[in-house]
Amino acid sequence: MGRGRVQLKKIENKINRQVTFSKRRSGLLKKAHEISVLCDAEVALIVFSNKGKLYEYSSDPWYFIIITYFFTISYVLQLFSSFFFL
Repeated sequence: MGRGRVQLKKIENKINRQVTFSKRRSGLLKKAHEISVLCDAEVALIVFSNKGKLYEYSSDPWYFIIITYFFTISYVLQLFSSFFFL
């Protein structure tokens, strides 16, 4: 039997919330690494704690992924705007 479904709501106890954040953060970073290796995907993950501390993972240099994504989105938006506003 599997575990029960976790109810998604804010954890009110600060200590429990921090422990959960630490555990889930490490699991999330591990999954990001796994998907980048298994699927040969470009992955960039940025997580901020409630105190503003930055945690990140990037399969390639993060700036390359962000710039590539930005230019792709910009190009798609240009196509849509030229199509809809002829």
